[in-house]
This record gives sequence, structure tokens and C-alpha cells, in this order.
Amino acid sequence: MTYVKSDISIMKFDSFNGNIISFSAGTAITWASPEIEKLKNSTMAVSDGQGSWINSLFLLGASFGPFLFGYLADKIGRKKTLVSMGCPMAMGFVVMALVKVVQVFYAARFVIGLAVGGLFTVMPMYIGEIADSSNRGTLSGILNILLCMGMLFSYCVGPYVDILIFNLILGVIPAIFMPLFSLFSVESPRYLIGKNEIDEAKKNLRWLKGKGDDVNTEIAAIETAISEEGNGGIGDLFKSSGNVRALIIASGLIFFQQFSGINAVLSNAQNIFKQAKTPLDASVCSMLVGAVQLISSGLSMVLIDRLGRKLLLLGSGLGVVLSEVPLGVYSVLRDRDIDVGSISFLPIISLVIFILTYNVGLGSLPWTVMGELYPSNIKSIGSSVTASFCWMLGFLIVYFFNSLIERFGLGTCFFIFSACSACSVLFVQFYCIETKGKTLEEIQKELNA
Repeated sequence: MTYVKSDISIMKFDSFNGNIISFSAGTAITWASPEIEKLKNSTMAVSDGQGSWINSLFLLGASFGPFLFGYLADKIGRKKTLVSMGCPMAMGFVVMALVKVVQVFYAARFVIGLAVGGLFTVMPMYIGEIADSSNRGTLSGILNILLCMGMLFSYCVGPYVDILIFNLILGVIPAIFMPLFSLFSVESPRYLIGKNEIDEAKKNLRWLKGKGDDVNTEIAAIETAISEEGNGGIGDLFKSSGNVRALIIASGLIFFQQFSGINAVLSNAQNIFKQAKTPLDASVCSMLVGAVQLISSGLSMVLIDRLGRKLLLLGSGLGVVLSEVPLGVYSVLRDRDIDVGSISFLPIISLVIFILTYNVGLGSLPWTVMGELYPSNIKSIGSSVTASFCWMLGFLIVYFFNSLIERFGLGTCFFIFSACSACSVLFVQFYCIETKGKTLEEIQKELNA
């Protein structure tokens, strides 16, 4: 059940407030791009292999986080679970600021990854349950905007600030988030009804809708929907054709998101630009990529509830193909010692187009769609499985990316990524459903048709 006549200004505040933690997640995702090189040149003298582990263990931690925090979301609530994510993030950054031991960096990055993986499970769930069908996509887009702001922050500040100071700054942000979200945001009414806390659910729903609105009709409808769905477990993912289709769509979109090469690009942005020998400094190019990512995230939020999910995903897949193929060609020519000086600007243009088109669709929409597809009784476990799949793929891609470059060349990697993105267009066109403007119940009927 979704809510009608909701107060969008209140929801935006609630969503923005909660997504401060998304800013921290963004800083963690691109943290490695400026910091690994500094660690290699510091007294720690981190090797290439150790740098790869520091980078990729974050993603490995993120693959386990969805199960931990997804479980907590059902046991203690969405709000308390989101608040709890601030602790491992803050502690991880502070530890990396103060302790200069490689193994400690391994552990800290893994722990931060746990929280980030949990965030991508619980936050879409939370937003999907407090939003109505007309603005669900817009509110989900706030997650991506704050995430991109965090990524840009790491790109802009990381290269020019000492490792200690930089990590302390990053540790302060989740520490601020915890009391702020705890004091000024509400628990999901749907979760409270599932726990039979009806009075508290009514109070929160009135706050979200506006105090003068009657909420009894919506409360009754949510109670009916939850009663009909019952309690679900992991086996319920495969008990109906609708649930199986939801799992395939959500996991398929995540697969194509990761095999667009995004994590490899974001984690290795400076190295990619160095290898491509672009005319601009590599750190400046990384900032440019981060800025474009932030701008495009705002564009996605504006368009998602107007054009729909499928159209944006189709355009995004085509855009990624058209941006990565020229980048692959450029890299192959350079590796074969063919003079590419006259087109040295091409990697910058290609990656800017890649980030722009990726972020409008493949970057944010899989998470929005994931929060819409699963019924309430398996929303937590379904979201956890999908998010874990995402981060495990990211871990494998990032960990083996440099080895693949050494063996096959950067150009071949981009050709593989572009081929996967071309397949995403076919998948979206012929298998995915449109969820724009539909209630959660309408989506379930279409999946089970």
C-alpha cells in the first residue's frame, strides 16, 4: 500500500536527512582513487597487491552487509538500522586516520563496506515505504545525489589533504548523521503496522501526510496487504512466478550495472587517466568525472517520475556503449604505439559521457526498482540477496581489473564492458516491467500476471 496526498516537502526532508549517510558511502566508494597512491608513497610503502586488497576488501565487506543490516531492518526497524550504520563508518575512518598498519586498513575498509552494503539494502526499502507512487522515484533519487556528492568530495579533497586529516573529516560525517536522523526522522509506518504498533504508525503517517489528513483508510489497507502476504523467508523468493521474476529483474539490472565497469572506473579513475596520458592532470580529470556524476544524478531525479524507469535504462545502456567503445579503440591504438596525440582529449570526453549516461539510468534506477519489486514479506531478504550480489560482482571486478589490464590491455576491458551494456538494452526492453506511477500492489499484480 502507498500513501496518497502525502506532504512531499516533509518526505524530502526525511529522505534528505536519512541520506546524509549516503554522502559518507560516496566518500568510501571513491576513497581509494586518491588515497591508495598516497599510501604507496607514505612510510607504509603499500605495494600494488596490498593496494588492490585495501580497495577490494571494501566491496567484499559490502557483499556481506546486506544480510546483516537486512536482518536488523526486520528485527529493530528501518530507522534504528540506518542509525546503527553510522558507527562502523565513523570508526573505520577514524581507525584509518590514526593507525598506520596495512592489516588495520584491510579491516577498516571491510567494516566500512559492511555499512555501505547495508545502506543499499535498507535505504531503498525505507524510502519505498514512506513515499507514494507519484514521487517514489524522486525521493529515491536523493540517495544518488548525496552519494555522488560524497564521491566528488573524495575526488576534490582527497588528493590535497593529509591522510590523517582526510580520514578524520570523513569520520565526522556519519557521527553527525546518527543523532540527526535519530531525532528528526520517523520509522516506516508499514514496518510499525507489521509489528502491530498501530498507534505509532498512525502518528508517523500523519506526520508524513500532514497532520490534518485522515489516515485510517490507509492504515486498514496496509494491514490487509500485510495480512495477505504473510511472513516470508528466502524460500519464498522462488514460490511464485512474480517473486522469481522480481528477483531476475532486480539481479539482472544489478549485473549490468556492475558490468558497465563503473566500480573499476571510480576506484581507478586517476590510474585510468594516467595510463591514457590525457593532457589534463589525472586528479583534475577525476574531479571532472565526479562533477558530471553529481549533475547527472540531479537530472535522473527530475526525469525518473516523468519519463519512467525503462526509457531511462534503455538510454543509459546505449549511452554507456557509445562512450566505452571509443575509449576501448583509443586504448588499443595507444597500446600498439600508434600516435594518438591528436585525439588525446578522447578519454576525458568518453568518460564524461559514460558517467553522464550511466548515472541517469544504470547508476541509480536498479536500486529504485529493487525497492519497488519485492512484496513486503520478502522485501528484506530479496533486497539483501540483490544488494549482496551487486557488491560481490563489484569486488571481483575491482580485484581483478588491474590484472586484466596487464594481461589483455585497458581497451579489451572496455570492449567487454560495452558488450555487457549492449545486452542490458535487450534485457530492459524485453523482460523488465515499467513501475512508474504504480502502487506496490499494482506492481505485484503485473509481476504475477
